[in-house]
Amino acid sequence: MTIGPKLAWDDTVLPFQLDVSNMRGRVARLDGVLDGILKQHDYPRQVEALVAEMALLTALIGQTIKLRWKLSLQVQSKGAIRMIATDYFAPQKEGEAARIRAYASFDSELIDQTDTKDLLSEGYFAILIDQGKGSAPYQGITPLTGNSLRECAEAYFAQSEQLPTRFSLSFGLSSEPGVDEHWRAGGIMLQHMPKASPFVADQAGSGDVLSADDLVDGEEGEHWNRVNILLDTVEELELIGPTIPPTDLLVRLFHEEAPRVYDAQAVRFGCTCSEDRVRQSLSIYSARDIEKMTTDEGRVTADCQFCGAHYDLDPATVGFEAGQDDGD
Repeated sequence: MTIGPKLAWDDTVLPFQLDVSNMRGRVARLDGVLDGILKQHDYPRQVEALVAEMALLTALIGQTIKLRWKLSLQVQSKGAIRMIATDYFAPQKEGEAARIRAYASFDSELIDQTDTKDLLSEGYFAILIDQGKGSAPYQGITPLTGNSLRECAEAYFAQSEQLPTRFSLSFGLSSEPGVDEHWRAGGIMLQHMPKASPFVADQAGSGDVLSADDLVDGEEGEHWNRVNILLDTVEELELIGPTIPPTDLLVRLFHEEAPRVYDAQAVRFGCTCSEDRVRQSLSIYSARDIEKMTTDEGRVTADCQFCGAHYDLDPATVGFEAGQDDGD
């Protein structure tokens, strides 16, 4: 494969449909997006891995929604990793790239003492959709479950949206001749949209978190099981490696399901922070409040957790009393 086709699929999400089984899906490849996210921070490797997984989920899920502004994924935990937050910003114009940003907070003393499977515990996984002005934000939450963020996302769709959903993900550090070591990620999302099963409709059962298998039966269940068996044959390098285009991968996996592909969506690392947004966030504070935020050097400072941007402001120019004379 030449370098041109390889780069054409990096940092893209390819929508597809399986006509025979009546399912939709997405294939994503992330490279530069992860570099943009992770170079802003000095995370331990195990934290970088979870941020990469969360960013990949965000790219796959964000592209499935008719989004006017922003999709956010959040994990809150009492484990060594306290929070992972990601945002997916829809393209502002047709043909433009979507933007993704992410950050994590963690207990630096616990992180090296904790087994990887226990980094996240006793918390929740949430999806938030904000369509902008004039629309009420939507939020769905499910408890952390399983041993990965992938399993948390699958449980969220089954429990909160009653949509059978499956993810196959791969992510890791890539080492290529002549190229600096860097993170790459690739994955497939499958989603079936049947009517809820009687188990769900009647709200019966033990109260355990639902799985996709609880939502399908009969012919739909047969379709779901068959396509998942096919997805189980995917290899890690097919998802993350640079040599197999997503279109070839879909034909290899699902040729009997009549796969149909649509226009790919480019994604980039991008942050929406700005000095104007910082000033707007401070506009609710009085001059007395601003004084309490002022440093010994006589400045008000703010740092963006997503991109690391640093803002240094004159306290006299922020807050709702900014610009007022003492005698006013």
